[in-house]
Amino acid sequence: MVNPVHLRTLLEVIRHGSFSGAATSLGYTASAVSQQMSALERDTGATLFTRAARSAIPTDAALAMSRHASKVLTDIDALLASTARAGTGPAHELRLGIFPSLATFALPRLLRMPEWQRLGVSLRVFVGEPAHTIQGLRTGGDLDLALVYQVGQAGLAWPSTLSRQWIGDDDFRVILPASWGIRSGSRVTADQLADMPWIMHHPGTADATVIERLFASCNLHPRIAAYCDDFNASLELTAAGLGAALVPELAMVNRPEGIVALDVPEIRLARSIFALRTGDADDARVRLFMDQLADILRGQSIGPKHTAPGYARTSGS
Repeated sequence: MVNPVHLRTLLEVIRHGSFSGAATSLGYTASAVSQQMSALERDTGATLFTRAARSAIPTDAALAMSRHASKVLTDIDALLASTARAGTGPAHELRLGIFPSLATFALPRLLRMPEWQRLGVSLRVFVGEPAHTIQGLRTGGDLDLALVYQVGQAGLAWPSTLSRQWIGDDDFRVILPASWGIRSGSRVTADQLADMPWIMHHPGTADATVIERLFASCNLHPRIAAYCDDFNASLELTAAGLGAALVPELAMVNRPEGIVALDVPEIRLARSIFALRTGDADDARVRLFMDQLADILRGQSIGPKHTAPGYARTSGS
């Protein structure tokens, strides 16, 4: 019989293209991931990966298996959640920490879905930045689960006792005032943006450091029009013509009129979204909740995902 844990690991190896990448995402060692994939190959009688020094190339059998694995795993979690709900009666309380843009644009969509009503989870929500909500997960804290993001090597730290699951990536987009006369979706170079005024994060913050390094790598030294760490304010200021900005897609779902989003090949950046949870929150209903939220994020993009070489996708490690 195929172990569902091995199916989850299979999906992560295919997504990352290596055992080490999957291990980082799942909180395993690379050796443990390799052992799981070997066990899955024995159970299925199929060769799933061509192994190389730094990569694991999926075979056709692995790709075919992955197409069914996501649905199988979701069905298993739904069955376990339904069984748990029937056996416990009252709704399971989940104390959730969540960062503002995810709480504003993704969580409400989930709460309105019929699937949520059947899940049997009663939420108690704490909205805050990742550094704050992680504190609530420490021993004796107020939270069971924290949804956090990390931009590059942003310096977030959490106790080793927590488990971590990747939920999705939130791509940043370069936005300009529509009044500047550049069409949305236009492909421009970083050089063409150099003389424009910019709205940037306050210096010294983790996000600002990552963005400054990215801009420096493509020789973009922006002329600062404003410092702002609030994406909603950055959107409004851009729409009003103050300057260009770099804003994640999740914050742009209800963007104001008067802005255009550009494709800048040199500027590829995303923030990775993770779920951190205590052992007490390792429940089928909690896992299904995270899967449903991940599905919403996959459909949240306002534009095509970037897959060009050099895309600065965050690892969260």
